[in-house]
Amino acid sequence: MAVVKVYDQNKQEAGEITLASDVFEVEVRPEILNLVVRAQLAAKRAGTHAAKTRAFVSGGGVKPWKQKGTGRARSGSNRSPVWRGGAIVFGPQPRDYGFKVNAKVRALAMKMALSSRLKAEGLMVVKGIELAEPKTRLFAQVAGVLGLEKALIVAADENKNLTLSSRNVPGITLTTPDRLSVYEILKHKQLVLMEGAVEAVQARFAK
Repeated sequence: MAVVKVYDQNKQEAGEITLASDVFEVEVRPEILNLVVRAQLAAKRAGTHAAKTRAFVSGGGVKPWKQKGTGRARSGSNRSPVWRGGAIVFGPQPRDYGFKVNAKVRALAMKMALSSRLKAEGLMVVKGIELAEPKTRLFAQVAGVLGLEKALIVAADENKNLTLSSRNVPGITLTTPDRLSVYEILKHKQLVLMEGAVEAVQARFAK
């Protein structure tokens, strides 16, 4: 089991914590991470694009001119894809881009993402961040002391002051253990776990 230091918001050592090896010391397999990240990004796609087929283009119903004798090419409808303003052939239609990934694979990918941050020394455990009032300036000072630039902060639960103070700081994302995602972990170079969130994360993903 990995033992990491716990820091306070002034980056002073405040103890140590033991991380579960079956959550934070899993062999990383890029193909598993790639699969789960693609699934998460695909699920975010709206899929609301649409092009009009012949069924939806206004007009039609009357043959533009008789079949023979005009000297022009035969035509049966002004909704034809050949005509300007006509239909689109094989155009995009509304669809769901999501695809299923088994729960065990998703859980394994989460463990791999957590393990990759620990292995790369990009994981920090902080005892807590207490702010007197919801001010971006106060949080920015704490982030500067902790050396946070592009970081995902996992709080034990919702904290109004912390949420309001951190939302306008570039590169910083705040979340909770129940909303933790593989994509967000890999997107940020630094992973900051509040001491109270460590137990929740391990309880969710430990065997």
